[in-house]
Amino acid sequence: MKISKLELISLLLAAAFAAFAAGWFLRGASSAQPVRVETENLLAQPTAVVVQSTPAQPPATEQAAAPQTPAPDPSPSVSGKVDLNTATAEELMTLPGIGEKRAAAIIADRETNGPFRVPEDLTRVDGIGEGILGGLIDFVTVS
Repeated sequence: MKISKLELISLLLAAAFAAFAAGWFLRGASSAQPVRVETENLLAQPTAVVVQSTPAQPPATEQAAAPQTPAPDPSPSVSGKVDLNTATAEELMTLPGIGEKRAAAIIADRETNGPFRVPEDLTRVDGIGEGILGGLIDFVTVS
């Protein structure tokens, strides 16, 4: 039985393809690395810790005689963040860089365009750009 050149070439190509395919599948099975996806949560900002210096504690006899009252918290709200979708003008004015006109503009934009989806939506308000947003981002949230 004699094999022609065309049949020989076909057999060699089939053998080469089979060897390549076997190597491809075996290489993938032995060195498969798990897929690792790293994401960055841009909306969650770390909460700043404010340390206030307090004067030295008076002796125990003076503490009993003069009870101390805690100092008012200088932060914008009790929870630490102002919700842009529910805040009143007074609450908005506690934010750095937000006065009466910008607070009114935020409320007007919220009523016109609907609620803010992310804090970065503040840039759609006239008078609030990237610079002001950078100072506000740690103090605001959306619901």
